[in-house]
Amino acid sequence: MNIIITGDGGEIHFLIESFLLKGHNITLINKNQEYCKKIARTYSKVNVVYGNPSKPNVLEEIGAFNGDLLIAMKQRDQDNLIICQLAKNKFKIPKTLAVVNDPKNINIFKKLGLDTVISTTSIVSSIIEQKLSIEEITKLIDVEEGKVSLIEIKIAKGSPVIGKKLSEISIPKTAVVGCISRGNNPIIPRGDTIILE
Repeated sequence: MNIIITGDGGEIHFLIESFLLKGHNITLINKNQEYCKKIARTYSKVNVVYGNPSKPNVLEEIGAFNGDLLIAMKQRDQDNLIICQLAKNKFKIPKTLAVVNDPKNINIFKKLGLDTVISTTSIVSSIIEQKLSIEEITKLIDVEEGKVSLIEIKIAKGSPVIGKKLSEISIPKTAVVGCISRGNNPIIPRGDTIILE
């Protein structure tokens, strides 16, 4: 799959690593030249483009017509809306996903034609829906002025997810499982990784 990502921040790294493990082709577009250099140094298999993703000529230069999915993760919700609409309407990218900071924008953006709109708050609500107690959730760090969080979840004895494959668990679309720690051994999980207590 050809995936185009716009935005920056810590969550981009988790997405890139996850998509690369699955064999997808990734293009990252960003207006910050230093950030582009950093990503290019870290991920040699990622096509990194310095430019404004809300400009049609930038998307055209990267061959957006061949894109399968565009993910807009910029800080401002309205930027994500414009980028996704441009991708959908001009470049006919089949799937668009916008991350919004204000949950009130979810329904508005969907009505305006975006395929998937997610809010970072859905991560926490989904975890709670899966009947994990608040004591088992530890916020480790906030990124992007608190708009994105790195969260540790301890699997309690008797949890309904124990013994299941990661791919069998309902995980919010805004969440990426970047690491599973077993004792002092961190592992990069895959879909067939079994969840243990």
